[in-house]
Amino acid sequence: MSSTTIQPDRSYLLRKLHSLTGIIPVGAFVAEHFWSNSSVLVSAVKYDEVSRDLQTIPFRPFVEWGLIFLPMLYHGVYGIYIWLRGKSNVSSYPWVKNWLYTLQRYTGLIAFVYIGWHLYTERWLTHGRSTYENVVEDLSSPYFLAFMVIGVLASSFHLGVGIWNFLCKWGLAATVQAQRAAGRFGVLVAVLFSLVGLLILVSFRLNWHPFAFYYTK
Repeated sequence: MSSTTIQPDRSYLLRKLHSLTGIIPVGAFVAEHFWSNSSVLVSAVKYDEVSRDLQTIPFRPFVEWGLIFLPMLYHGVYGIYIWLRGKSNVSSYPWVKNWLYTLQRYTGLIAFVYIGWHLYTERWLTHGRSTYENVVEDLSSPYFLAFMVIGVLASSFHLGVGIWNFLCKWGLAATVQAQRAAGRFGVLVAVLFSLVGLLILVSFRLNWHPFAFYYTK
């Protein structure tokens, strides 16, 4: 074989997989997590009901590890690898994309730690039986509450920018107009997720259930 033979670019495939796992299943997991936790806005009882229902998913260990934990671990670890090998010139050229490049990586690291810690405290320590009272007790600490607020905002921002990157890198937003639309969509996702996440935390912290009228036994 000639030494000039072109070898397949494995990093290209790994980066594509990293981009894909950021949307499916990691992004989908975050969206579902916010959706299910928003049941607390109805009532504490409704939250516990939804939490119990999630524990009865058939083949749950296989679903969790195959579709959530391992892809999430890959996305986080490879994302850190990309970050360590990359270079940011934001200080020299403070353009929007350079700022997004830098913030995307910092928020990704924060989100990785936040989600990992959240799964550890609410999934493993409780054996998947976390209740409304468990969460309220955790959030009674101002330090834990601050950590959760930072984690929610970082995860929301990271997902919003990640959606924009995904649409552009996969050729789904090929034109300048489409990329701008993708950027606006990413901002919308980041803002909506941030608001919903903060509302959920406020609901737990203040025992506030603005949609209590939804609940019927």
